[in-house]
Amino acid sequence: MAVTRRAVLEQLATASDSDPRETTTIGALAAALEADERTIESHLHGLADCELARIRSDGSVRVTVTGEELLELDLDELVIVDPETINPDK
Repeated sequence: MAVTRRAVLEQLATASDSDPRETTTIGALAAALEADERTIESHLHGLADCELARIRSDGSVRVTVTGEELLELDLDELVIVDPETINPDK
């Protein structure tokens, strides 16, 4: 079964915090979601483009305050769109 971007965001929020000291790794997320690291990395870059995740230069990742707040809305359906999809000409 394919892992969704929402599932990655939810696991990221569980494994990290918007506090920069509380981070996780792509490998840890991949293991928790039983998914390929490349898939997780792709989703994380999409989340980072939407300001929902931060990827640090050392490879650690964390959820942002915006990502936490989005999940707190507890919506039944959640669509996360890459910025290029919204404004393909920019």
